[in-house]
Amino acid sequence: MIRLPEQLMFIRNGRAEQKHSEESMTGKLCVITGASSGVGYESMKALAAGGADIVMVIRNQKKAIAIKDEIEKKYSVRVDYFIADFSDLRQVEKAAHAINEQYPRIDVLINSAGIHSTKRVLNNDGVELVFCINHLASFLFTKLLLTKMTDSSPSRIIQINSEGHRFSTVHEEDINWNRRRYTGLRGYGASKTAQLLTVWQLAEELDSTGVTINAMHPGGVRTNIGNNNGRLYRWFLHHVTWHFLKDAKISGDAVYYLASASELRETSGKYFNLTIEEKVAEHALDRNKQKIIWKLSKQMTGLDRDR
Repeated sequence: MIRLPEQLMFIRNGRAEQKHSEESMTGKLCVITGASSGVGYESMKALAAGGADIVMVIRNQKKAIAIKDEIEKKYSVRVDYFIADFSDLRQVEKAAHAINEQYPRIDVLINSAGIHSTKRVLNNDGVELVFCINHLASFLFTKLLLTKMTDSSPSRIIQINSEGHRFSTVHEEDINWNRRRYTGLRGYGASKTAQLLTVWQLAEELDSTGVTINAMHPGGVRTNIGNNNGRLYRWFLHHVTWHFLKDAKISGDAVYYLASASELRETSGKYFNLTIEEKVAEHALDRNKQKIIWKLSKQMTGLDRDR
């Protein structure tokens, strides 16, 4: 068998037989962002089937009510929700504070909210939208819940990342793409690279706390990411691209494994392609860049100020 270079093993890993867990999640509380569709939705179903209670963070209240009713009836678990648009960091902060106040513990945090944009778009604060939603919002949300998760330890954080991080490094001097030509793949790659760089830093800071943090690529699966783009893009996504992708259930099964498997109790600071540990792109391992993006992320989210 031909041995692929280490950096290309993601091609084989995505096709490999995956690991599974049948360990119960009964009595656990799982907080999931981006739970209305795709990877977040399938992860929620898998965890609820395993007995976990769910807290969804979702943009649309009508969807939230319908999903809450569906999951509670089917799996007989408790499902709560909080409304927050991850393009607005003030809403992210408000949701995190509300969760901290309402729940005595958090066992698992899954950051699944994400976006892909073919065009450069700025949010209301003038921050490039993909970078804000894919990285800054999950960074802020995670940091604000860390004290609760440390008090609840052992607990686990799973960042839904992507092989898309291989498309681009992150340029801290031009986060908003004011001086460079924006493309969807490069913007997406930069946001996912930034997320990985902060995952490594968080893993170091959480060492010996009982809280683990890992990142995962959810596989080449059918999701609604990209539905915010134009009509032609959406048509191509649903009528062409989807034919080459797998059911997102495989992502939910993989998240369940990462969230529940006993053998991962102390595993932290790793990247998984579904359930298989994998090496990330070299630019996502840059220690100097890690420190820079950590500092920048704290500044952009206001975490460098006294709260």
